Amino acid sequence: MRILLLGANGQLGRSFIEDGGLAARGELFAASRDGRRYDGAAIEIADLAEPDALPALPDRIRPEVIVNAAAYTAVDRAEQEEMLATRVNGAAVGVLGRWAAAHGALLVHYSTDYVFDGAAGAPYPVDAPTAPLGAYGRSKLAGELALRDSGAAHFIFRTAWVYAPHGHNFLRTMLRVGAERDELRVVADQVGAPTSTALIVDGTLAALDAWRAADASQRRTLEGTHHLVASGHTSWHGFATAIFETAHARGLLPRVPRVAAITTADYPTPARRPAWSVLDNSGFAERFGYALPDWQDGLHGVLDTLSHQSA
Repeated sequence: MRILLLGANGQLGRSFIEDGGLAARGELFAASRDGRRYDGAAIEIADLAEPDALPALPDRIRPEVIVNAAAYTAVDRAEQEEMLATRVNGAAVGVLGRWAAAHGALLVHYSTDYVFDGAAGAPYPVDAPTAPLGAYGRSKLAGELALRDSGAAHFIFRTAWVYAPHGHNFLRTMLRVGAERDELRVVADQVGAPTSTALIVDGTLAALDAWRAADASQRRTLEGTHHLVASGHTSWHGFATAIFETAHARGLLPRVPRVAAITTADYPTPARRPAWSVLDNSGFAERFGYALPDWQDGLHGVLDTLSHQSA
């Protein structure tokens, strides 16, 4: 099986490469915007900001599976760059989907909790009405719609609050700032499920394995949109508190800073964020036989990785 991984330098793309699971399942071709991997290795070039140029790469490689881990993820900047965000997260996904449909390939794509408005009080089911609050959410919803309209065999995995031992994310920011300050103020009225890239990789591989083992009619029942997030939920304040306590126990922080709870109104940002970002992930285990672990499990795993790296 020939597999094309887009976005190799992002949090998720790098996790796929370091995990090795995709490479173990076939011949892996990785691509980034500049043709360089995070470790300096030369790889393929694929820039989703230039959608019309995208088909040239799969035309040459002829992948059976495309994993699109590339995205525009600057939530606040997207308010000023919605056209760019929509090219990357929307139009480019449609181009990839049409290529996959024309060549019988499977396209694996990732979306977000930001397609919902956060007004619910219970976990969002997969078929809940979408109503994004800002440009980023609109751009990701555009990608979902374009992929469904393309006619390609596909998975859309919605995820949320993504973090990893590498890259730019909330956990790494908290570790840096927590080492510098005795007290931090963190929003406590936004609720979601912090999800490690390791969980997303494992869930994706489980879905791919189930899809490969299925016949054509069974594959159609597996494809579509799924919620690939950790189980349970917390607030950003709760996540920060858990980060500090767990990191301190592993010797990654010299002390546990005080975390003051604030409201969204106390921390204004250009983009509105959903107050409730909890996605119902119960269908994932039913479809793919992979039980999604609690968010604390992912936190422990990432901090264990960082602890081993610092040893």
